[in-house]
Amino acid sequence: MTEEIIIAGFGGQGVLSMGKILAYSGIMQDQEVSWMPSYGPEMRGGTANVTVILSDERISSPILRAYDTAIILNQQSMDKFEHTIKPGGTLLYDPNGISHHPTRKDINIFRVEAAKKASEMGSGKIFNMIVLGAYLQIKPLVKIENVVKGLRKSLPERHHKLIPLNEDAIHVGMKNVESMQSI
Repeated sequence: MTEEIIIAGFGGQGVLSMGKILAYSGIMQDQEVSWMPSYGPEMRGGTANVTVILSDERISSPILRAYDTAIILNQQSMDKFEHTIKPGGTLLYDPNGISHHPTRKDINIFRVEAAKKASEMGSGKIFNMIVLGAYLQIKPLVKIENVVKGLRKSLPERHHKLIPLNEDAIHVGMKNVESMQSI
């Protein structure tokens, strides 16, 4: 099993953190992992993306041109990465801020209203964990307990009190992902 993922959106949406937590989760399951971020000089508001590869075999290169899954969190990223998903692959997106929805017919398309759900839960900071939960519902490649271990590893200790809220957000994402198109 090898899963090649691109997570893309604006800085401040937790794109890099989501990728890091997913990568740590894979490590906790003894998988081979690659995590390669890409972002501009802006801290928030600029575009950001991260490539994550989870595999049972050695990873030859972290540089990819096509992905099994794209997790898209803004229109710029939809425009840039929708065409890079392999036929038969998966696109997961949050419709908030998306004006041109995906059009491909050869991929599986899912959406999760993560921004809306995060607002309902009272914290925009859990947006990325809702998205991660949706992804794990679609593709349960890592166990939730390993995601929690990944959270512990990636969050500073002063924020460990937020881990239960993040875990709740993952479950909210798992329950609220909807299929828009299956091939």
